[in-house]
Parts: sequence; structure tokens; C-alpha cells
Amino acid sequence: MSNLLRYYDLKELDRQYFIRGTVPDIAPIVAEYTRRTAEVRGEVPCVLNVAYGGTEPERLDIFPSQINKAQPAPVFVFIHGGFWRALDAADSGFMAKAFTENGACVVVVNYALAPDASMDQIVDQCRAALAWTFKNIASHGGDPQRIYVGGSSAGGHLAGMMLSPDWQEKYQVPDLQIQGGLMLSGLYELEPLLPTHVNEWAKMDVASAHRNSPIRSLPKAGTRLVFTYAPNETDEFKRQTETYMAACTATGSTCSFVAVPGTNHYDICFEMADAHSDMCRATFAMMGLAPS
Repeated sequence: MSNLLRYYDLKELDRQYFIRGTVPDIAPIVAEYTRRTAEVRGEVPCVLNVAYGGTEPERLDIFPSQINKAQPAPVFVFIHGGFWRALDAADSGFMAKAFTENGACVVVVNYALAPDASMDQIVDQCRAALAWTFKNIASHGGDPQRIYVGGSSAGGHLAGMMLSPDWQEKYQVPDLQIQGGLMLSGLYELEPLLPTHVNEWAKMDVASAHRNSPIRSLPKAGTRLVFTYAPNETDEFKRQTETYMAACTATGSTCSFVAVPGTNHYDICFEMADAHSDMCRATFAMMGLAPS
């Protein structure tokens, strides 16, 4: 934190994390998330609102692979963004058609939102969803030995927490090894958020910010990671990705960066729905899939 305050006063630091300020109106983009997800749910075989825990938000959607059904499919588990306080799975499955048509099984995770849920609780629910997926995805044609995660913004943070190697024993899945991740403009170090407006709902103290920062518990060596952010992100959002990517590279992960010109923090997600986009091609390559 002290290093950041050498460059920003508190007002500017707060502006750096006001990501909505980079887009004039996000409402049409969010509405498009929902519209496209509903469209995909109507077009693609899926199993919706599967319980992975005991509370109403603890649900996930499963979209089985549409090709090569005789062989277990690699699994892409997507965790939505929304700064931990908005959106849900019904807004977040728009990539499922592109992924399942190219041989992946897709799981879209729902979780409880801040401020009703703490950061610890949100991370706990996402890990419970990953543990459920590992134990059960074979019955939906997925390969539990080839699980990949993805997430955008706050979902990128949560994907980073899934990539941490220190939680599987607690969830009784010691053999779960996440193979890689698609990381879209995530937040990997949470302490800088403490004095900003974001903490009005995240409600973290220093200990919880440290405990839930992916940069403090990096993926195992050999993990494959694809990173991206939009060109007009704030400097802090870009720094978050660049610092985490450098740390992952230094500890043995294989990392690549995909530039996505002409996008913003919110509509960059739609690149996942285009099987021929650079982002999809990089992700499919990471997962061992060849785009059709």
C-alpha cells in the first residue's frame, strides 16, 4: 500500500478502482450479458441451477461438450465478475456455445454477493463449487483431471484464488489440480482496495485482504495461464494483471497475454463467445482443443 501511495493520493487511488468510469454506460452491456446467456441456454444442452452447497446462491450451470462425447472433455469453470456485489450465473453463460461446440464442458458458478457475504465466504463458495465439479463432472462428460478456470474482473480474482495450491485438502479433494486459467482483467492484490469505495461493500481488513489475495498464493509450476485486459483499463487494473502475471511466470507457470483492441472492461468478455477470437484460440490451445 505504501508503495502505491507514492504514486497516488487517496482520491486518485479511488478513481483508479472506479472502473465504471471508463465506460459511459454499462447498462446495455450488462443487459447483453443476460440476453446472450438466455439465448445460449435455449440453444445448447444444459443442466441449470445444480446445487453445490446448502444456500440458495450456491448453484452452478453445466453445459456438456457437444462433440467427441465418447471421450471425457476438458472442463472450463467460469466465475463472473461484478466487483463481488453484482451479476450471477444467469448473466454469465454466454461463452458456453462457443466452448461446447469446440469440445469443452462448461461450468458457470453462482455465489453469494457482498455485502451480505464476506470475501472469505465468497472464496469459500467458489472453492466448494470447484470441489463439487471435481467430484461430479464425470457424470456430465467432463474430465476431472483437466479442469481450467476463468473469470473476469472480480471473477478473475476468484479464479486466481481457485488456482492457489493450498486449499484442496480442506475441501476433501487433495487430487484436484487445476491445469490453467483464462484471466480477464482480474484483481490479484486486494490491499490497495482497502481505502477505496470498493471496501464499502467488500468490508475487508488487512488480514482478510492478504488472505484472499492470489498474489500471495501463486499457482503451482507448470500451470498454463492466458491473461488479457482492455486497452482503456485504468493503470491500476493493468498493473494488477502485469504484476500477477510476472509473479506467476517467475514461479514456473506458462503465461501468455492476448491483446484485445477496441474493447472495454465490460465488453471484453464477449470475446469468449467468438470461437475465432484471439482470446478463444489462446484458451482452446491452453485446454488442448482445436477450434472448428
